[in-house]
Amino acid sequence: MSTPSSAGTSGSADLLFVEADVVTLDPSRPRASAVAVAGGVVVDVGGDEVAQRWRGSRTEVVPLRGAALTPGWVDGHSHPVGSLTMSAGADLTGVRTLGQLRDALARLARENTDGWVQGWGLMPDVFPGGVPRADLVDDVLGGPDGGALCLLRMADAHSALASTSLLRAAGVDGPRRFASTAEVVCDDSPDGPRPTGFLLEWDAMLLVDHLAPRAPDADLRKRLHALLGDMAAQGLVGAHVMDGDASSLGLLARTEDDDDLPLRLRVAPFCMPGVDDDGIAELIAWQSRVGRRWGVAGVKFMIDGTIDGGTAWLEHPDVKGESTASYWRDPQAYARAVRALDAAGVPTVTHAIGDRGVGFVLDVLEPLGPPAAADGSGSHGQRRAPHRLEHLETLPDHLVARIGASGITASMQPTHCSHFVAADGSDNWSQRLGPERAGHGWRIRDLLQAGALVVLGSDWPVANYDARAIMAAAQLRRPVEDDDAAPVRPDQAISGAAALAGYTRGPALAVGDASRGAIRVGAVADLTAVGVDPTTAPPADLAAAPVVMTVVGGRPVHRTL
Repeated sequence: MSTPSSAGTSGSADLLFVEADVVTLDPSRPRASAVAVAGGVVVDVGGDEVAQRWRGSRTEVVPLRGAALTPGWVDGHSHPVGSLTMSAGADLTGVRTLGQLRDALARLARENTDGWVQGWGLMPDVFPGGVPRADLVDDVLGGPDGGALCLLRMADAHSALASTSLLRAAGVDGPRRFASTAEVVCDDSPDGPRPTGFLLEWDAMLLVDHLAPRAPDADLRKRLHALLGDMAAQGLVGAHVMDGDASSLGLLARTEDDDDLPLRLRVAPFCMPGVDDDGIAELIAWQSRVGRRWGVAGVKFMIDGTIDGGTAWLEHPDVKGESTASYWRDPQAYARAVRALDAAGVPTVTHAIGDRGVGFVLDVLEPLGPPAAADGSGSHGQRRAPHRLEHLETLPDHLVARIGASGITASMQPTHCSHFVAADGSDNWSQRLGPERAGHGWRIRDLLQAGALVVLGSDWPVANYDARAIMAAAQLRRPVEDDDAAPVRPDQAISGAAALAGYTRGPALAVGDASRGAIRVGAVADLTAVGVDPTTAPPADLAAAPVVMTVVGGRPVHRTL
């Protein structure tokens, strides 16, 4: 039972949750039935006595009738602003065969009168050998000469297929060299290398992406606000945004000028190969850019690409002889950029999928020292900024141990495993890696047991952002909606409590924020109320449970009560 001294002083609360199953994630008091909120922070946690102390004439009393109240859920890896472009056009996530794709593109070419066809979420598995080619779809778009301009963004968000007509419109007629190892994939022909339409990684995709139609700014602001509102309706109080540039930061600011954002966004803008000292200085300066519910706090790197696209950085080539190099032509330039940012106190997050890429990033980060404590305490020699590794798709034992000992956060996306990989190894990802390395995939449980801080997220729009389904997938290692699906590496399943921590305490500790991630006196009142206890409910029940209320800074942003 809480006491007046633990609550500070009694008074009139703004919000008073009663009849609740409070999952506090505070070891000093794991459970409670009432929570009082005033001035945007939690002022009391306990039982019936909380209501007696804090009920006032202006207090809104919220009877949860047994629903669970947890710390607010935070998506640890998301692209809400980038998704406005990354998910432009038709949703192709359900396409499973080349025939289905051709039918869909033929229909879209007939329906779209502006001469453009866009789609997103396409799996490479629909093409023979998992290799996308424009000549397999050009005819249904009207042919390479005068046909619809078509850009299909692949599910990994690191590659795209451009129609031959689009390549010609963009003047892409052969290979290009970039600061990164991005590639315009080409066939050999008597006349020289000829682009196939498959574009690997960001620099190559930008060659055609800039031609795609863009929605008016007012529409983008409206779509962004609606997207964030739906995220809040599914229980999210915040997201760690893993991309950004001057344009997207401006869009965020203008959207918030229209109205408060429904949830908090912590943005890590991109640092790409080829960055110079001025670029690093600009990224450091951007750390002061903040709004009411958004702010720049970190920098995003990519040390490699994807296994599906053959652009990850592996210790040994995949079965096609690919995934052999860093995304940075000079990996030491990446190292210098990270060290410069660390010296300025700027956190970094690095996309690292292949085992060689993960090992290289650890080589860079480990000498910087252990992370500072979330409460600001610590010893001499601790680095200024917390750093993170994103994705970590295939890890041998020695890398699991290194991550666990390093204090570097492991950011994982359970549905990448449960929804994009087949237990029988028949998918493109598994085929490229081979059984041994595929067997080292998405080792969430092993990382936790090694002592790593694990943050969970969606990687929206690569996968859906519904935290309930993601926490369920982390426990099941298969889609919660498919009872017949075999689990992928079920030995890596985690508990409901660990999954909830990955959406609450994990994201807070990863950014050194001791004021969030638990329900205790003095904590910021970012809260999620859901119909079942996420730590004990069967995963299917959690996935189907209603989100009763989402509270950001003491203000309800979604409610069904």
